Amino acid sequence: MTVRSAIRWGATHGVMRGVMQRQARTGNPDAVLLMDPALQARPYEQYELLRTDEPFVRGAFSRVSVHHGVCTEVLRSDDFGVADRNESMPTPVRLALRAAGPSPHIGPIDPPSMLAVDAPAHTRYRRLVNRAFTAKAVAALRDRTQTIADELLDDLERSAHATDGRVDLVARYASLLPVTVISEMLGVPTAMREQFLAWGDGAAASLDMGLDRARYERVETNLAALNEWMRGHLRRLRRDPGDDLLSKLVTVADDDGSGLSETELLATALLVLAAGFETTVNLIGNGVALLFAHPDQRQLLAEDPSHWANAVDEVLRHESPVQRTARRAKRDTTVRGVDVAAGELVVTVLAAANRDPLVFTDPHTFDVARVNAKDHVAFSSGIHYCLGAALARMEGEVALRSLFERFTDLAPAGEAHRRETRILRGYDAMPVTLGTRVAS
Repeated sequence: MTVRSAIRWGATHGVMRGVMQRQARTGNPDAVLLMDPALQARPYEQYELLRTDEPFVRGAFSRVSVHHGVCTEVLRSDDFGVADRNESMPTPVRLALRAAGPSPHIGPIDPPSMLAVDAPAHTRYRRLVNRAFTAKAVAALRDRTQTIADELLDDLERSAHATDGRVDLVARYASLLPVTVISEMLGVPTAMREQFLAWGDGAAASLDMGLDRARYERVETNLAALNEWMRGHLRRLRRDPGDDLLSKLVTVADDDGSGLSETELLATALLVLAAGFETTVNLIGNGVALLFAHPDQRQLLAEDPSHWANAVDEVLRHESPVQRTARRAKRDTTVRGVDVAAGELVVTVLAAANRDPLVFTDPHTFDVARVNAKDHVAFSSGIHYCLGAALARMEGEVALRSLFERFTDLAPAGEAHRRETRILRGYDAMPVTLGTRVAS
C-alpha cells in the first residue's frame, strides 16, 4: 500500500471503522450488526431491535430508519441527496483526503458514478442509458435470456455428470446468466464473463464502510483491473463501434457539447456492467435458498406457475440483495415530525423496511402468493430507483423457473456460503445435486 493509499484508507475506512467499533462496544444494535460477521449472516432479528415507534434511531454513525414509510419518504424527497462519504468526514480528515489526492480508480459510489450524483448530472447520465432498460427493451431480451438459461442448464448437467453429481449453482449458473446477458447488451466479450465475476466479487465490498486494510487493498486491486480493462474496451469500441449500448455511449461522448467526458463514460460503463450482474446473482441465489427452505412454496409454484413473477418480488422483499442505502440532507428539513439538519446522514435499511409489519402481513413469512409483494423497496425509490429493475425481475423469473422446472429434484448438497459483504446480501457458493431431469 502506498503512502497516499494508506492515508486514503485511514481517512475513510479507518476512521469509520474506529467509530463503528466504539459504538459496538456501547451496545448500539446497528454497530454491533455491522461489526459482527455472525450477525450479518442472519441480520433480521437485529434489524427488529431498531424498530421503535420513532421514525429514526441512532445507528453506527448516522440516523437509521427501518420503517417502510420513512425510508420511502426520504428516498423520494428533494430535500435529500446521495451521500458523499468524504463530505461526511470531520475537517482534519477531509484535509488528509485532499493531501492524498483523488482515488486513481473509479468505484461505484465515487462521483461521477450515477449512484453518487444527483440532478442535473444524474438526469443526464440516466437519460443516456435508460432506453436500454425500458420495459419494451427488456421484453425483447426475454427469448435470448431463456436461450442463455437453457444453455447454462445443459452445461450444468454435463458438469454434474462429470463429477460426483455435485455442482456449485452460483459459479455455474446463478452468476453466469446475468453476466452473460449484460455482457451481450454492452458489447463486452462473453469470454470475459468469469473474469468480470472475479473482479466484481473482489470489488463488491467497495460499497461497505469501515473495511480493514487488507480488504481495502483487495478492493482497490480489483477496481484497478476493471478500470484498466474498460478503458481499453472503450478505445476499441471507438475504433470499431457495434450496435450495443456502450458503442452508442462512445459515439455520444465524441459529440462535443452534449456527451460524456472520458471519466463520465468510464464511470457509467463500469456501473452498468457491475450493476447488471452483481445484484441479480444475489437475487437468483437467494431465491434458490428460499425455495429449498420452503418446500410448500416450491410445490405451489410447481402446481401454479403463474405465481413465478410474483415469487421473484417476494424473494426481493424477503431477502433484499441490497440491504441498505444512505442519503444526506441537502437542507434543513423535517421527516415525520423529526427535524433533520442540513448535512445529516440518514441510512435507510431497505431489507428491514421490506419486513415492516405496517405494510406486510406476517412480514417474516415467505409467501410467493403475497398480494402486495411488489410494494418492497429492494430497488430503492425516487430518482435513484434501480435502472435495471425490469431486467433483474425478468432474469430472476427466467432463471429460477427454468431451473426448478427442469430439475424437479434439485436439492442442496452441503452448506451454502454467504458473501462477506454488508451492503450486498447473497451467496458466493451453493453446492447442489440436480436429480432427475424433466424431459422437455
